[in-house]
Amino acid sequence: MVTPLISEEPQIPESAQGPRVTPAAGRTTPTPRPVPGPRSAATPRPGPPRPAPPAQRARPASAAPAPAAPAPKRPQQAENGTAPQVQLIPSPPAGALDAAEEAVDLLLESGRAPGDILVLTTGEQHPWAAHELSFGESAYWAQHDARDDVFFADAAAAGRAVSRPVVVVAVNSDADDTVARALPVARDRATALLIVCGAPQTVNSVLGAGV
Repeated sequence: MVTPLISEEPQIPESAQGPRVTPAAGRTTPTPRPVPGPRSAATPRPGPPRPAPPAQRARPASAAPAPAAPAPKRPQQAENGTAPQVQLIPSPPAGALDAAEEAVDLLLESGRAPGDILVLTTGEQHPWAAHELSFGESAYWAQHDARDDVFFADAAAAGRAVSRPVVVVAVNSDADDTVARALPVARDRATALLIVCGAPQTVNSVLGAGV
């Protein structure tokens, strides 16, 4: 049973419906995808060229949580050696990556260091990860080891990743067996907070009811 989350960080939206909220003056909407590399939340560092992000997808109504489901609350960071807090952002596979990126944006805006965050995908790779892997795995994992910024990886490679305070999982595939393997590993890698963007029924079946 996951404990209720206490308000300390900005609300992570339950879904990515609607336009993004402009977080601060000088920042345009929609918020660009985070690009790993030394940066702050307010001034992203231009990253290496990578495939242009797809056009914003409209979230289907099914992405919203059922009325009876508990709404995600502001997380309490549990960095004292206890089990991580778990937050679910209801999302269909097609919208899970966008929801995960929005969660990362809000974490950065709230003061989280980019190097504190690991993002895992259960389906298609994040465009940044796919681009960096084209230069070879050694260079790609060297960026992970540097811990300078947000790192994106395939959930299948999560066992190679070291622990970080925050792990965000985009359940962007329909393969239940992949999700069943990925979520427990992701929870083990998170020392403070695990955010899962995916279908509530799928996530609850793996992590336990009440997420």
